[in-house]
This record gives sequence, C-alpha cells and structure tokens, in this order.
Amino acid sequence: MKKICLSFILLAFGLFGINSTRACTNFLISKGASVDGSVMITYAADSHQLYGELYYRPAKDYPAGAMVEVIEWDTGKPLGQIPQVRHTYSVIGNMNEHQVSIGETTYGGRDELQHQKGAIVDYGTLIYFGLQRSKTAREAIHVFGDLVSKYGYSSEGESFSISDPNEVWILEMIGKGDGQLGAVWVARRVPEGYVCGHANQARITQFPLNDPENCIYSPDVISFARSKGYFDGKDEEFSFSDTYNPLTFGGARGCEARVWSMFNRINAGMSKYEDYAMGKLEIGKWGYCTNRMPLWIKPDHKLTLHEVMQLMRDHYEGTKMDMTKDIGGGPYACPYRWRPMNWTIDNENYVNERATSTQQTGFVFVSQSRNWLPDPIGGIHWFGVDDTYTTVFSPMYCGMNKIPSAYAVGNGSMLKFSSTSAFWTFNWVSNWAYTRYNVMIKDIQPVQLQLELKYIDEVKSIDKKALALYKTNKAKAIAAITNYSVTTGNATVARWKDLGEYLFVKYMDGNIKKEKDGKFQDNGYGIPVMPNQPGYPEWWLREIVREHGSSVIAPKEK
Repeated sequence: MKKICLSFILLAFGLFGINSTRACTNFLISKGASVDGSVMITYAADSHQLYGELYYRPAKDYPAGAMVEVIEWDTGKPLGQIPQVRHTYSVIGNMNEHQVSIGETTYGGRDELQHQKGAIVDYGTLIYFGLQRSKTAREAIHVFGDLVSKYGYSSEGESFSISDPNEVWILEMIGKGDGQLGAVWVARRVPEGYVCGHANQARITQFPLNDPENCIYSPDVISFARSKGYFDGKDEEFSFSDTYNPLTFGGARGCEARVWSMFNRINAGMSKYEDYAMGKLEIGKWGYCTNRMPLWIKPDHKLTLHEVMQLMRDHYEGTKMDMTKDIGGGPYACPYRWRPMNWTIDNENYVNERATSTQQTGFVFVSQSRNWLPDPIGGIHWFGVDDTYTTVFSPMYCGMNKIPSAYAVGNGSMLKFSSTSAFWTFNWVSNWAYTRYNVMIKDIQPVQLQLELKYIDEVKSIDKKALALYKTNKAKAIAAITNYSVTTGNATVARWKDLGEYLFVKYMDGNIKKEKDGKFQDNGYGIPVMPNQPGYPEWWLREIVREHGSSVIAPKEK
C-alpha cells in the first residue's frame, strides 16, 4: 500500500521561514568540476509574482554627470537615482557580454537588519548594475561592495552566485538595519574541482581572514556583529551564516535540503547529512549549528552541461522526502504542493516539502562561461521559463543583440495571457500535466530531452562557424549567433505548443486516447476508437473505502 503520511509534523521546530516573494535555488560549478572546463551557475527565479521573460540591456555610452534611476526589481518601485558610469556592457538575461553571470537566493536573516531607511540599492540593482559594470566576477564583487557602502542596501539578506570564464564565487550579504547605511558581506571562491549551492539559507560559516585570492569581505563584517551583541568570540571563530541567519528547522528542511539533494546526487558520501537536511540540528556555542554539511563538495565525477541542467530537476526522488511517495501527490503522484507550505490541524503544525523543481518558477537558466572562446561566443545563457522539471533550456549566446519574440519583455504578463509567449506556453503544458502527472510526464520528458541534446550538439558547429567569422568579421559572427539563438528560442516554443495540443487531445476528460504508429487510432471512418480508461490506482481506491466505508458500496447485481 502506498505511504499516506503527509510529510512531517513540526512539533517544537517552528514553521518554514522562507521568503514567500523570492525563494530561489542556485548551484555553482567550478571549471575543474565540469567535463569541458566551463564555469557554470544555475538559477531558478521562483516567485508567484514574477513573469518569465528574457531581459536585454544593450551596451551604451553616457555623458559625464549622467544619472540612472534605481527601480526595485521585485516591485517596480522607484528608489532613487545614482551616478551612471560612462559605459555599460550588454546583458542578456543574467549574463553580460564578458561572460559574467549572476544569480541569487533570498535568505532574509535577522529581522532587525532587513530594513534600512534611506537605502536605495536593492539586490536586483546589484545584479543588473553589476552585470553592466563588470568584466570579471571579482570586479562584480567590488561593484557590489561599492554600491551598498555609498547608497545603502534596501533588501533582505541575500546569497549571490557570481561567475566568469575562470572563477565562480558565492557572496552573502545583509544590511545593517536602520541608522547606518550599508551592508556586511563575505565572498568565497569555489575551489577548482568543487561545486557549491545555496537555496534561501546563508551558507558561509567560518572563512579565511587573510586570503584575498580566495576570500573577500567587508572590513566590518565581524566588528559590526560585535557591536550588535551577536558575537563575542575570536575572529577566526566567527560564522557569517550562523550569526546573521541562524539556522532553524525551516532553514534546513525547506532550504538546505535542496542543496543537500543536489550534493547527494553527485557524491556518494552525502547520505550522512540526510538527518541534517531533514531539520535535525545540533546547536552549540553562540547558537551556532555544529552538524552542518560543507559549503562545497567534490563530485564523484566531472559534470556535463546536461547533467547540470538535470540537477535543477528534483523533487527529492529516492530520498525520505520524495514528494511522489505520499498521499499529498494524489492518485497520479504529482510532486507539487499548492501554497501555503505549512498548515495546522488539531493544534499540530505540518509542512510540505520545498523542492528545487517548483510550480512558481518565473525563469531558470544555466549559464556556461568558456574561457577558450571569445567572450561573445564563449558565454551561453541556457534559458527556460516555468517549472524546471518541464522546461527546455534553449541556448542564448551572450553576444547576441536581439531576443526571440516568444521570450521578449512585453509579450504577455502575469496578468495578461499571450498565446505567443514562452511563459504562457510552458505554463499551459505544465499545469495540464499536473492533473495526471505520472502519465503525462512520460510524454513530456522525451521531447524535452530530444530538444536539449539537439541544441547541445548544434552549439558545437555554431561555435566553429561563429569563431571562424569572428576572426575576420565580428559583425557577421554576432549576426550568426543572434540568428541561431532567436531561431532556436522561437522553435522551442513552437514545438512546445505542438506538444501541448497533443497532450490536451490525448488526455481530455480523464481518458487516454489510443495510439498506433504515432497517430491516434480511429475506426476507419474518422471516429476515435474507445479510449483507455485506466481509472485510479488500487491504493487510492482503498483510501476511499477506508474513509467512506459502507457509503460507497454499490449493491451487487442479481
């Protein structure tokens, strides 16, 4: 019989403390951990209010004294103005023309530090201004520090992934609260051959104080904690995460668990941290957690690009938190739970799991930075919209100068349906699949796999063609990669629309139409043969009997 427990009883642990507006997932892959030597970061921008579209900010020159308006990314609210730089770099999505890429996850942190009167730089401004002003990841880190020190930090605690063709860094930041503009932060370079991740919980604990090649931090990151009474130990004992975002059950079970699940899929030794991921914490001096999993790990083998894409597709399959294995998934094992994530019955608090793959993803990417190619060709922003499990990563070269119409800003919105937009097309397919998930997903995944492997293979020849052109005519090279990216992106959406039509016809009204040789079967006269009607699984029917007893017994026919 199928397991029917509903996830986990919280007892004294407290409810999930996850930011409901932005609850995202990032994985960071150093070049030494990838098969081809590329640096990769992943980012799922998860929000119930975010419309998935591909941003394009062309390079531009500005006169001396020009100002730029700061617009809060989450709300669209104007925050103020700051001086513009003389030249900004082109940005496609979250990757610039120099192959610098940035992602984020919000962790919140201490309540009293989450708001700062007079601050005009939010985390979205840091990302997109950082991309427009930086040629390397290190330069982006210094841009971040400079902006918040001058103009304050108006967001909650945030973790950032910052990469270029040679390095990938995790940076964690939190504001100083009211009364003092600025933020405290620390950035660490992921060692070669290692992978890292973060998912709405600060993860940097102790860090080297005298290793500027691998660790950069604000000068008052420890002294500020002392001034607030958060810490009174030796400097080398100081933990950024445990001080500014103390770990709770919710931080482990709803956030760290996503990172653990990724680690667990690529390193056989991670099973020993399963209890930690499930929220069983050991707390020591200063409230620091003493049984944390490492900040980064070495995978058992180097990862391919497609393996990294697949790491973003996860519902804890094969673990104690597998979302297909409890009654919450319904008769068709749907690994999604509608919000809120927690609820109370008979004075007991319960939770649903929060997985990497989730229904409210606005957009997702895998950035690939390759140091053996010129920047416009070397950087590929593999971009998708909606749920990571059912999206398709389409290649968008960082040097392109036009966006596919299906992904363009303004093609639909969260409040306006567009039949030509990627976001609405992918949401149509995924939401239809949620109704009979364990059957429909088997029709979706082969198409997804075929497209992604096709694009990965095609990029090899596009690289060669563009590189040859780049040596003699850079404009033609840019035109070639732009044409490929635009054509491929629009073709992805067209193929997904065809898939959606097929799925709707096949699974309409709870039936499953019969097929033969790739076509729906008819009786020879255009009338469909009687469809399959598989009904519900036995374990579900037994639950109905258990719940309703004699009221569902039909009289036996004489």
